[in-house]
Amino acid sequence: MQPVLFAVMVSLAELWKSIGVRPDAVIGHSQGEIAAAYVAGALSLRDAAKVVTLRSALLTGLAGPGGMVSLACGAEQAQELLAPFGSRISIAAVNGPSAVVVSGEVAALEELIQVCAGRELRTRRIEVDYASHSAEVEAIQDQLVAALAGIEPRSSRTVFFSSITGNRLDTASLDADYWYRNIRQTVQFEQAVRSACTNGYRTFIESSPHPALIAGIEDTATDCAPDSEPVVVPTLGREDGGLDRFLLSAASAFVSGVQVDWRGVLDGSRFVELPTYAFEKRRFWLSGEGMGADASGLGLTAGQHALLGAVVELPASGGVVLTGRLSISSQAWLADHAVSGVVVFPGTGFVELAIRAGDEVGCPVVEELTLRTPLLLPASGSVALQVIVGAATESAERSVSVYSRADVDAGSVWVCHAEGTLRAGTVEPAADLSVWPPAGATAVAVSDGYQRLAERGYGYGPAFRGLTAMWARGDELFAEVRLPEAAGGVTGFGLHPALLDAALHTAVMANPDAELVLPFSWQRVSLHASGASAVRVRIAPAGPSAVSVELADDLGLPVLSVAAMVARPVSEQQLRAVLSGAGPDRLFEVIWSPATATSTDAPASYRVFECAAAVDDPVTATYERTHHALAAVQPWLAEHASGVLLMVTRGAVALPGEDVTDLAGAAVWGWCGQPKPKTPAG
Repeated sequence: MQPVLFAVMVSLAELWKSIGVRPDAVIGHSQGEIAAAYVAGALSLRDAAKVVTLRSALLTGLAGPGGMVSLACGAEQAQELLAPFGSRISIAAVNGPSAVVVSGEVAALEELIQVCAGRELRTRRIEVDYASHSAEVEAIQDQLVAALAGIEPRSSRTVFFSSITGNRLDTASLDADYWYRNIRQTVQFEQAVRSACTNGYRTFIESSPHPALIAGIEDTATDCAPDSEPVVVPTLGREDGGLDRFLLSAASAFVSGVQVDWRGVLDGSRFVELPTYAFEKRRFWLSGEGMGADASGLGLTAGQHALLGAVVELPASGGVVLTGRLSISSQAWLADHAVSGVVVFPGTGFVELAIRAGDEVGCPVVEELTLRTPLLLPASGSVALQVIVGAATESAERSVSVYSRADVDAGSVWVCHAEGTLRAGTVEPAADLSVWPPAGATAVAVSDGYQRLAERGYGYGPAFRGLTAMWARGDELFAEVRLPEAAGGVTGFGLHPALLDAALHTAVMANPDAELVLPFSWQRVSLHASGASAVRVRIAPAGPSAVSVELADDLGLPVLSVAAMVARPVSEQQLRAVLSGAGPDRLFEVIWSPATATSTDAPASYRVFECAAAVDDPVTATYERTHHALAAVQPWLAEHASGVLLMVTRGAVALPGEDVTDLAGAAVWGWCGQPKPKTPAG
């Protein structure tokens, strides 16, 4: 039963995440603490499953003599009730100010129930056949610690409040001994909730098949902060465990102030205006029958992709054209990918488009893809997109090209951004990422990684800041990447471009002195599984200037393989040139025409005026020399409508660390720098 409950709790936590509700902190109750450790990122799914299954198997050997009973009283009163029973009964869990669970011998528990009935104290037998959190568990201590010796806990970014200590805990200490104490010691759930409240947490969501702890949480949180009402939300309920119940819980959380991404609940939906007042009426007369504007209504096949809306088959060649439209207003996450201040469609986006096109024609492997021209996204308006797949060759390969064009009204032309080849088959992963973190790898700090990238010209916004951890082992790099909420979710993507792009940040961060680079070419790219929102990453050298990339999920199962990726330097001037070439003047060019000189013989016309350095009082000298210079310049200006007048000084201007040796000359220099010199003030 415990492994099943673990699976349910973990799945419900992922269900909450799918609608944008991610925990800032976790608290686990007894076996629920195993699920909490996984959700927080302290244990891998493999290790968490190992703890719950092996421990559950050992607990079956304790079945028979023990049991558990819940009491509607506080810990102090429970201690008083248990005093006559000695070691036969002990407190198993303190769930709230008036919620305690005890465990011990079955006969002693029956006596306790009778005592409580005489005091009109409510009790309830818990359906278990062993006494967890009691001395009975000590029989499996050695076996349990030995069985769990290989687990690898790690520090998590999500705050973890331990129900053993009742306080915040570094999850790196969740070793085999901890999980023995988790089943042996009293569950200090009430104290853990109090610690969370003390740290400012006031919203609690119970991720379980039935809300067994809601009342205890509400009582504890209210007792900690009586001036503020806590938000306590269940997920499912007994005999009420369907999607409707979950949506009701999500709605309850939403109206209580929890941010919910309803796009994860109602795919394809949109926000609508609230109904107007009764006296605000508008009439919408039917103008006749029409057809919808979706792909099928236009005689096309739906693109079934977040960036591609339709597929057009080409009967003559057997190729296809996939069409779409890119816009920062409708795909806001694209604005978070800027290079040197210019918003650029990510190179990983072209890979995603090529993979989708390959799926359409049964050629899922991107054998080669070369990026020709960056696709710059305008601040307003949209860009039309076409992915063209050619006819199959004798070797069953197909060409693929990606084109874009600015708004049609601007009279723009199609620009080719990427070209490559698709083929059937698959690419075998080059590495096994099931052991994580990788053995022998050294952790690399990434806390200020994106700040350092910004200083180098990489303008990654929230949607592309997915790199959370990194390790190095020789010339290999490893990382953990999670798709940020700002990226809008994985629906409609094989692999979200922001997730793959963040995986490549591993190599960029590891080379702080490297030039500003963008992906240029890809070889043998194969998507093994779609819909990943978090991946493990391995990047290794694959040639003089190439790297291989492997992505895997939390279990180490393959997600994406790239045999080789080459990046090339790019400058701000290059991007600006592309940007200027995308404007309405892109069809014009500058042509220099030679001009014939009318005459080569002309008398020189010049005048030299010398302003000697001052040797007396600098104030008087400055006054005299500026007027002297003015007397020389004004006649020249009156005689010449145009021309060049040179004023040469020495010691009048100083660089940092130098002195101005000619103060009068400095005054003349500054005065002559005006467009029309005027008489200086006396």
